[in-house]
Amino acid sequence: MASRPFDVTGSPIFVAEGIFAAEIVAECRRQGLLAGAYALRRPRGATFVRRLARDLAEQRKAPRVLISRGVALLRAEPAILRRQTGLGAEAARAREVLRRVADLLAGHPHA
Repeated sequence: MASRPFDVTGSPIFVAEGIFAAEIVAECRRQGLLAGAYALRRPRGATFVRRLARDLAEQRKAPRVLISRGVALLRAEPAILRRQTGLGAEAARAREVLRRVADLLAGHPHA
């Protein structure tokens, strides 16, 4: 896995997103940078449909491949969420994460 430094000096918060964001939770906590770490918990069927619609619209691969890949990701999603929470992220719905980030930006950290 590649790595590169980044500087957050002067930033009120930084957001790391994506499937690998949980990989940095422990180090951010160790350095006193962690205000919150969240793994999005979404309805799996809705995620499947949204992903498939996006990929079909972008013609990323053949439809049969996209459906097969989508089903595999649908099945893997619970294990991915378990892994992310095991690395220190809290499973939360998108609306809750947005509320907590807004609170942080407003200077009202989540208790």
